[in-house]
Amino acid sequence: MSYPLPLKTVALIGRQDSPEVADSIVALSGFFQSRGVRVLVETETAIEVSQLSGSAATAGAECGDFASIGATVDLAVVVGGDGTLLHAARQLGRFNIPLVGINQGRLGFMTDIARSNMLEAMSLLMDGKFTPEDRLLLDTEVVFGGASAQWEPLANVAFNDVVIDKGATGRMIEFELRVDDEFIYSARADGLIICTPTGSTAYALSANGPILHPKLGGIALVPLCPHALSNRPITLPDTACIEVRLVQGANARAHFDGQETVDLMPGDGVRLKKSPHRIKLLHPPSYSYFAMLRQKLHWSEGPSIRPGLVVNAPCAKSD
Repeated sequence: MSYPLPLKTVALIGRQDSPEVADSIVALSGFFQSRGVRVLVETETAIEVSQLSGSAATAGAECGDFASIGATVDLAVVVGGDGTLLHAARQLGRFNIPLVGINQGRLGFMTDIARSNMLEAMSLLMDGKFTPEDRLLLDTEVVFGGASAQWEPLANVAFNDVVIDKGATGRMIEFELRVDDEFIYSARADGLIICTPTGSTAYALSANGPILHPKLGGIALVPLCPHALSNRPITLPDTACIEVRLVQGANARAHFDGQETVDLMPGDGVRLKKSPHRIKLLHPPSYSYFAMLRQKLHWSEGPSIRPGLVVNAPCAKSD
């Protein structure tokens, strides 16, 4: 399924403090303007590009904040690593703006276009050759004070994961887990990761969580170093409403996509459910989720042999 876009306005968003990103933003701005497309550069990105590349580097382009981008553009091109795309997705999720990622980071699970051929890829995009993929987004709520106190909700969203952990201390926390208002278990652990399929290849993967295909409607719960070895990862349907309430742990924290952090005290809780909004990623024609996993996770690689090391050499016989 291709995704033809009548592109009238494109937003450019980039990681800051990077000359390579600034150069890419300048090149992309020139490319789209040469095709008759209006270019809107995210405000902080525009300031950084101007400082690194000169005030006239994006001549002909406009700048605007995320609210302006969400209200006016047809597509956002994000230049950087997965963290940059996460930030853009969190800001633009409620606007249902399609995102394209150009990788200038390290792993790039979501930014799947290399900088070396980004203009060729943008030509394919303009020709309607990209494929859309919808990703799950979580609506979250931090609730302070417990049931006996007045609720003071703090709303947030998560594209990758929500992590509840012990914070700066070396002691475990204790928490209770409820799903659809049913008590599931109480646990003592370093924390708990609640992740989307997108986030299953992030922090949750390093904690031995399952890899969830993006088309799978699921939410994974992955304990961090649980005191009871019977506490194992579990995958829930994306229709589940999840609540984690802190029982013990004076320095606990809740982290949203590793970009927002909230301090928690006993009695505080975090609620999560599927957002009515989805993140739409656009992939080039050559994109394959499994090929990406093979490349990023080094599947099917042969043994690594150091120079000068002889493998399976016959043992020398003594006389």
